[in-house]
Amino acid sequence: MKTYKAFFICCLILTTTSCSKDLLNTVPKDRLASELFWKTEEDAIYAANGIYSILGNQWRYASMDAFTDMGHFILQWRAESEVEKHTFDASNNVIASEWSYYYSIARASNNFLENVDLITEMDEGLRSRLKAEARVLRAFSYINLVMLYGPVPLVTTGVDVEEAKSLTRTPETEIWDFVASELTSAAADLPPVQDERGRITSGAALGLKARAMLYAGRYSEARTAAKAVMDLGVHALHDSYKELFDYAGENSSEIMFARQQAKNIQPHAMFAFFTANSLFSQQCQVVPTKALVDAYLMKSTGLPIDDPASGFDRANPYADRDPRLYHTVYVNGDLLPNGRALNTLPGSGTGDDITISAENVTPTGWYFKKYVSEQDFGDPWNCGVNLIYLRYAEVLLTYAEASIELGEIDPSVLDALNEIRGRKDVAMPAITTTNQTDLRELVRRERMVELAMEGHRLFDIRRWGIGENTIRGTVKGMTYESASKPGNYVTVELSGYVKEFNADKHYLWPIPFRELNLNKNLTQNPGF
Repeated sequence: MKTYKAFFICCLILTTTSCSKDLLNTVPKDRLASELFWKTEEDAIYAANGIYSILGNQWRYASMDAFTDMGHFILQWRAESEVEKHTFDASNNVIASEWSYYYSIARASNNFLENVDLITEMDEGLRSRLKAEARVLRAFSYINLVMLYGPVPLVTTGVDVEEAKSLTRTPETEIWDFVASELTSAAADLPPVQDERGRITSGAALGLKARAMLYAGRYSEARTAAKAVMDLGVHALHDSYKELFDYAGENSSEIMFARQQAKNIQPHAMFAFFTANSLFSQQCQVVPTKALVDAYLMKSTGLPIDDPASGFDRANPYADRDPRLYHTVYVNGDLLPNGRALNTLPGSGTGDDITISAENVTPTGWYFKKYVSEQDFGDPWNCGVNLIYLRYAEVLLTYAEASIELGEIDPSVLDALNEIRGRKDVAMPAITTTNQTDLRELVRRERMVELAMEGHRLFDIRRWGIGENTIRGTVKGMTYESASKPGNYVTVELSGYVKEFNADKHYLWPIPFRELNLNKNLTQNPGF
């Protein structure tokens, strides 16, 4: 297969990089005129590539889970910290930038779909495929917009400035109907495998449909779409969980949709974003919390660590745990990419001592390991590991959860869950219960630990309605034995940093203030 990393080099139609205040205006200054462009097949390919090029870097990718219970932004002066604490309002620039980002994808897709037919001499199979890719990327943007803001304007054609000022919010059910229809029809026009890796496939379209329908609570549709992916026979779990987030796993059939990256061409800085302070000082942005680390079960018993029968030993808190913990989080004793063991304990004398006042030292006692490749150690701002938006494990989890919610619990449900837990470098005990309540709890925990820091947790919390129980109170970190009082254990707590989730308003973000200012027909979400 061709390596799709190269196709970003040719992204000449970057239709969404302007700073236009009205993102629904379809005549930005950075757009090539149709009289000069839209002449050849090559133009169509460049324009389609330009939509892909909008997909975000490590800031957007890794930040979403840090707005939940599993991550914490170290720099408390940043706008992201306001979002994590839920002290934001409609003027917060993170809230505004996410709106702009997803509408940029939608706008670029609309522009492509409205103009590609201007090319008279073009292979019709190619035209149909590129249209389908654009429609899937547009649907992807609306899935995220609905989950972030609720009802939003559904814009599927170009609009001028005056039309943009009169748009109103489309009911969520209509947007979900549109997304389902678009992804179904697009899947029919897409191949199961693309010649250029990274392009949207039929499996990716159906996998996103399964996700969207799960989010919408349309469990039968979600289950059907997930099953369709499973029946393609194209995708399979990668043997190694660890490799999935490193260069070794980039070509795995498990990865269904990923942001294609390449050192020196389209890099990201995930290594620096997660790095231990002792490796690169004043770089780390996001760290794990106790809520995430505690979620990993005991390997031998398959029980939660707070179960008296689990075998958990607080003197050795990281022993015999779900191996996905070791592939996701740096815990004390782990070897860092420089060959030295991580030691965050007070008085350790290392650059990671949690009592150090430097602002980028972990305050919880842990750092994230996912996507931190040793190959990027020499240049942590120039990483080329692809960032995954959809993988087959999520499809299996969607199939299982939808089936559980429907009460259709047959052996295939347990098979889906146990396939994930049975990876060679995970090998967790098999699930045998068929009790709906127990399975609901199990699949929710599986989503948390399997998909950690891949951008799913915020939407899961919202659709499950558990925000007030999870994104609330102080941030907590590791528990360690006091050096001055042997036998006494101390749990790290950021007592001055409090998350304030309000169930009456925080299940949605506000419509950005600047959008309300531009369009008086838009209404604000409750509580803002």
